[in-house]
Amino acid sequence: MDIRRALTPAELSAAESLFDGPARQEWSERFLTAPGHLMLIAYVDGVPAGMVSGIEMNHPDKGTEMCLYELSVDEGYRRRGIGRALTLALADEAKERGCYGMWVGVDTDNEAALATYDAAGARDEGVFSMRGWPLSQQP
Repeated sequence: MDIRRALTPAELSAAESLFDGPARQEWSERFLTAPGHLMLIAYVDGVPAGMVSGIEMNHPDKGTEMCLYELSVDEGYRRRGIGRALTLALADEAKERGCYGMWVGVDTDNEAALATYDAAGARDEGVFSMRGWPLSQQP
């Protein structure tokens, strides 16, 4: 397995089977050029097998932390440690960027994700409730 940072929209397009939907050119460009955004892709024999995206979050009284925004491993490559490796690679990148911590929101019944994050050293910081504001129609 080889984990590399995605640098081009073509790399995101080639890995779009790992996303919830197709990678749109203009959104890919915006993601890749936005400061503090990154995507790491795990390749197995040259094939995109998993991805993790992270976004740096800054606050005047806290500094910078990394939000693990999304983690995905292709069904055919699951249970091989790819998700854990991607999570640890993102944590390493966060450390290199000077982040004081990293966090992820995860559904409490998502046992596979919870096991992956636990295996990568995450600690349970308690239950929280998430609220959202739909501001426009999803594409």
